Amino acid sequence: MRERARATARTRDRILRSGVTLFAELPYAQLTLAKVAAHAGVSVQTVIRHFRDKDGLIAECARSVEAEVRAQRGQAPVGDPAGIVANLVEHYEAFGAVALRLLAEEETSPSIAELAETGRALHREWCLQVFEPFLPEDGEERTRRLAQLVAICDVHTWKLLRDNGLDPAETRTALLEMLEPLTTREA
Repeated sequence: MRERARATARTRDRILRSGVTLFAELPYAQLTLAKVAAHAGVSVQTVIRHFRDKDGLIAECARSVEAEVRAQRGQAPVGDPAGIVANLVEHYEAFGAVALRLLAEEETSPSIAELAETGRALHREWCLQVFEPFLPEDGEERTRRLAQLVAICDVHTWKLLRDNGLDPAETRTALLEMLEPLTTREA
């Protein structure tokens, strides 16, 4: 009985990984249960048995990725710009394509739009947490500073830097240079 449960869990994980991989590569309209099933090496009926339909699969993929993202991004050291940026670039190198696809597809489906909004909220929450030592205590300046940090650390900023020929190490340096005026503590 335990082996069967483990095999079922492995199949489910394989389907989820395939769904995430294909979501990063294909427009939502072209992502089909048949393509996910073929990629995962299972039947369409197996995908349906685990996730009911495409929206169910995508929602479960999003929950899976969100858990991984929270765990990985949660390791960023609060108040350490170099450590924060290293964590951020590592995250985008692993999940940037999925995040960009999600943002590009948010107008196609209410469930995708909800996932994109969840991602934006998670990113803002993360910036607030890791950059807290650099934020003014309250007021308009705090709101503006947080918005600046969110923008600099956005997936689109990472993509622009990578698209302009910077490798991950150079991207880290560029982000640190952009963050420096906002993360320098006054004596």
